Amino acid sequence: MKIIKLFVVLFIIQVHAQQGGMWIPSLLQGMNEQEMKHLGLKMSVKDIYSVNSSSLKDAVPQFNGGCTSEMISSKGLLLTNHHCGFDAIQNQSSVEHDYLTNGFWAYKMDEELPNENLVVTFIVRIEDVTNKVLNGTLQLNNEGEKQKKIQENIVALTGSLPKESWQENKIRTFYEGNQYMLFVTETFKDVRLVGTPPSSIGKFGSDTDNWVWPRHTGDFSLFRVYADKNNRPASFSKDNIPYRPKHFLPISLDGVKENDFTMVMGYPGKTNEYLPSIAVEQIIKELNPAKIEIRDEALKIADGFMRKDNAIKIQYASKYASIANYWKKWMGESQGLKKSKAVAIKQNEEKVFLEKVTKAGKQAEYGSILSDFEKYYTEIAPYALSKDYFNEIVLRNTELLSVSYKMYQLEQLYNTKGEQAFIERKNNLIAGLNDFYKDFNVIVDQNIFEKLVNLYAKKAPKQFLPSNLIDVDSKILGNEIYSQSKLTSYSGMKDLLTGDSKTVLSNLNADKGYQFINILATKYVSEVVPKYDELSLKIGALQRNYMKAQLEINKNTRIFPDANSTLRLTYGKVKGYAPKDATLYSYQTFLDGVLEKYIPGDYEFDVPKKLISLFNSKDFGTYGENGKMPVCFIGTNHTTGGNSGSPAIDAYGNLIGLNFDRVWEGTMSDIHYDPSICRNVMVDIRYVLFIIDKYAEATNLIQELKITHPKKIKHLIYNK
Repeated sequence: MKIIKLFVVLFIIQVHAQQGGMWIPSLLQGMNEQEMKHLGLKMSVKDIYSVNSSSLKDAVPQFNGGCTSEMISSKGLLLTNHHCGFDAIQNQSSVEHDYLTNGFWAYKMDEELPNENLVVTFIVRIEDVTNKVLNGTLQLNNEGEKQKKIQENIVALTGSLPKESWQENKIRTFYEGNQYMLFVTETFKDVRLVGTPPSSIGKFGSDTDNWVWPRHTGDFSLFRVYADKNNRPASFSKDNIPYRPKHFLPISLDGVKENDFTMVMGYPGKTNEYLPSIAVEQIIKELNPAKIEIRDEALKIADGFMRKDNAIKIQYASKYASIANYWKKWMGESQGLKKSKAVAIKQNEEKVFLEKVTKAGKQAEYGSILSDFEKYYTEIAPYALSKDYFNEIVLRNTELLSVSYKMYQLEQLYNTKGEQAFIERKNNLIAGLNDFYKDFNVIVDQNIFEKLVNLYAKKAPKQFLPSNLIDVDSKILGNEIYSQSKLTSYSGMKDLLTGDSKTVLSNLNADKGYQFINILATKYVSEVVPKYDELSLKIGALQRNYMKAQLEINKNTRIFPDANSTLRLTYGKVKGYAPKDATLYSYQTFLDGVLEKYIPGDYEFDVPKKLISLFNSKDFGTYGENGKMPVCFIGTNHTTGGNSGSPAIDAYGNLIGLNFDRVWEGTMSDIHYDPSICRNVMVDIRYVLFIIDKYAEATNLIQELKITHPKKIKHLIYNK
């Protein structure tokens, strides 16, 4: 009996220590299920993932390729973050109909706004296809040949594995290439905007509050998925009808308490949990500081113009938010990695790893992995830094350079693929760049160009600098390019691309903007990319072998695969945290905090008059708690980019919140998860309903929902 009790105690300790991880929903049976039950799960894992009956996975589609969403009614009503729907809201906005500032609500279905190119993708089933993908690769020693064979197998299997005609097969790699999974999906292309609060609610706190706690943001928006008469995916048509989902999430109004079980389902984008210590050290000391500085300068300039001109604010709102998002994330990530001593922890793990390798007699297979990591990461360092400078300055933060680089790629396509490929790409560019130029401002971009080109010249690795950046006066250069290049306008760009390949290339090479990027990109493509790719291939093979070793020598340890934008589940508890000495954060925020931060007229902290009135009168309806209106809460769920819009689900399978962020100190969880400070941030579903009902008075939407009180009525939604 004492032995049994000791085992239980050890199991509980292990469970507490091992919270975290992003798990494949189809593989939860066993250790994960036991842990979830211990943490408080009240339903079966078959209620989370099932092929033969409706389950939670059927209610959690990917939103437009980069976010997550959830179905919340039988009529295709979909909930996601305000920032996930931001592009759609911006595209629907104008100076006359400024939905970013004022919000939008459809009180009837025929008022819902269609959105071109907005899609929602559901998972139908998940299957392991590792053996099929790796067929014919074991005898290949060359890494390039092995990867080529794997890609050939994936292409063949994607086309041949069974699916319905309206479905797609997608194969994704897990555990650095040690496992491959098939995802059969359905993508719906008629997705209409139903409701969004004004940015003063949906983006309250904006960039100042981004990645921090306490948070007071009503980060949500509503869309509706439409289907054809057979309930299958279809392009927009007035004849389409609201999609009938296989499952939608009931909504709990019971609220949350500290230590309540929570789980988050969604499509986390990318993590690197198994990087060696030298790679993490490189991120902290070299790569993150460079990227942070570049974005810091670009954001300062854009912010200055946005505060003075509302038209520029609308043009740059989405771009600014996107750039600021990872700028602040990288700062928090570096701080968290230092605070948690992630490098030292990984070094200790590597020491234990080598001991286990020796004990297992696997030195020949795995004994040199860590020393090889040291060699290749040291060698790749200047190439990786150069790549980040090029990507951040040319491709990401200076718009004239990014469009110029598309022209550079067009010329390279002609050189490698010929006239026909050139003409097709040229026509696609002309058609596709119209939206780009709609939100392009020459004056703003020139100021950014001058600042960032100066940074490039002074701080990028000198051995890879092209001749046009040596002793450059970026201000003079900026004036020359932006006053003379035709790439500063849509009409000018079309003029440059008019004619056959000979004419177009002649015109491009005479253009000041193109001349600059041609020299810059040629140096980068010829001297940085080949060596970076060569070393990355070697590091990738090492990482795959390192992961294989971890799985072999730690068979009784939970090891989750890194995120790769596929459906995952993470679970934990509602919990506050202490980020530093003498600072303790509660798990919940309230509407009181919104008014405490209120700055009239400020674009980040303004508050709508109606919300102030509702607060003053305490008119919270059924959504308040003890005379207060809950807004956000935090938990120990392990999330990352792509989990934006993910449902926060209670022990019974009900929706209790909407994931939208992480705390600043815990953004390092992409590399190193520490349960003491890593927290995900969720908007309380009661605040969402309060805004829809009391603020927007959209009772038509409230009536669609299935609202429940599982704790109060002691009824398990999933008792079957």
